[in-house]
Amino acid sequence: MGVKRIAVIGAGVSGLGAIKCCLEEGLEPTCFEKKSDIGGLWKYEEIPKSGNLGIYKSLTCNTSKEMTAFSDYPIPDHYPNYMHHSKMMEYLRMYARHFGLMKHIQFQTNVCNIKKRPDFSSSGQWDVVVETEEMQKTYIFDGIMVCSGHYTEKYFPLQDFEGISKFQGSYLHTWEYKHPDNFVGKRVAVIGLGNSGADVAGEISRVADQVFLSTRQGAWIWNRVWDHGEPMDTTVFTRYNRAVQKICPRYIINRQMEKKLNGRFNHANYGLLPTHRILEQRTVLSDDLPNRIIIGKVKIKPNVKEFTSTSAIFEDGTKENIDVVIFATGYKLSFPFLSDDSGVLDNQYSMFKYVFPPELEKPTLAFIGILQPAGAILPTSELQSRWVVHVFKGIKKLPSRRAMIADINRKNHQIMAKGSKKILQDHRRVTFVDYMDEIASEIGVKPNLLSLLLWDTKLAKEVFCGPCTSYQYRLQGPGKWDGARAAILTQRERMLKPLRTRVVKQSHLSHLSWVKSACVVVFFFISVVVIMHITSH
Repeated sequence: MGVKRIAVIGAGVSGLGAIKCCLEEGLEPTCFEKKSDIGGLWKYEEIPKSGNLGIYKSLTCNTSKEMTAFSDYPIPDHYPNYMHHSKMMEYLRMYARHFGLMKHIQFQTNVCNIKKRPDFSSSGQWDVVVETEEMQKTYIFDGIMVCSGHYTEKYFPLQDFEGISKFQGSYLHTWEYKHPDNFVGKRVAVIGLGNSGADVAGEISRVADQVFLSTRQGAWIWNRVWDHGEPMDTTVFTRYNRAVQKICPRYIINRQMEKKLNGRFNHANYGLLPTHRILEQRTVLSDDLPNRIIIGKVKIKPNVKEFTSTSAIFEDGTKENIDVVIFATGYKLSFPFLSDDSGVLDNQYSMFKYVFPPELEKPTLAFIGILQPAGAILPTSELQSRWVVHVFKGIKKLPSRRAMIADINRKNHQIMAKGSKKILQDHRRVTFVDYMDEIASEIGVKPNLLSLLLWDTKLAKEVFCGPCTSYQYRLQGPGKWDGARAAILTQRERMLKPLRTRVVKQSHLSHLSWVKSACVVVFFFISVVVIMHITSH
């Protein structure tokens, strides 16, 4: 048999990782990208073409650079910890050049249709129809990696808002929002309290007359700068924290985390206290929102009951004159190129480990990056791609259809047991460290903590107590990278470098505090590793 040919749909962060993983395993990838550049959603367009979802000009990453980086290509040390979209694009271009990915991408090429070949049950092959401005062409591929992401189609529920057709002002979805220039002096209602809603409301409030942020349920608000000024996700997403959470009752974790966030500002006093516990639904990251609320530029409101020609009436009975409505109502999955016989259209939300449709006779179709991790999507999707190419090559085999469906049902039952109030919408939400380890175990690249503790204590301490960065999954097994150990041991230096633009001497007291903290960390490290070893058996 010749080299297997793989179609990669989309040249965003997931698609670039997929191309590289294919090359790493000797497969032949062809990536189809409908835009004229890489980057996907991260490519800023002042006026996006019809159908292209866009980002706003000020967009900054919600995950820090060390948690966001590809597993064998650290982000430059002088880059800020939370990168503006322009810096993210620079990094993606460097990555693509370094691994020679560009020559495998066909730009301005739209995938029209993906269909099983007549002999699919034996060959597992697909017919892929693509079109450019000049022509339409059909290819035959041995495998498909769908990397178009979950921000593919805006969710615009106008039918849920009574009177919107009578509203004489303007309204738009956040994907159309670019900058606040058009909202100077306006009274703006932002519908939806997610990351985008919080960002847009805060930014517009600097120039608008007044912003009203409407939310059905409220939200728990995190901020990027965490204890001691460190990036939030590098502090929260550690193996040590995850081990503690596994042995503590869920209600205690909820209480501790909520107390921590309320310590910054009382969510009830700010009108943000949600109707759910913190572990039940996705949280919101916003450095700016509490500051805009406390100075009165943003007012939190309940859900909109109805619109009149010039105003919004909220469920608490209050009425506000409104000039513009911005719907921050999110996105929905959409795969218009999948034919009816693909076997996944009716089951696109029930994938084995959120990657493989269990109904197919051959595991040659995989979805990359359609889950919603409580952390960075880039390393998660990269690890998915590493697993997928092993399955495509036949190095790893999937369980039986029955076993895969049982696994999917078990996860759904776990979500229900945890009390999620939005089961259908939240089923793709995963715990970052757990999911990464789960996929890593499939290909034998999950770090062995007990072995590290015996043979490389310094590395073991950073792997367990430090941020769970993607470099950890290059320490051993297939795809092992010789630079992984150094990347892990220098990750804190890369976090500090862009901050220390004015060097200040550390005091003696801070040194003693560090020594004390280190002793405590080592003690807990040994204790929890033993607990993890016991519970794993």
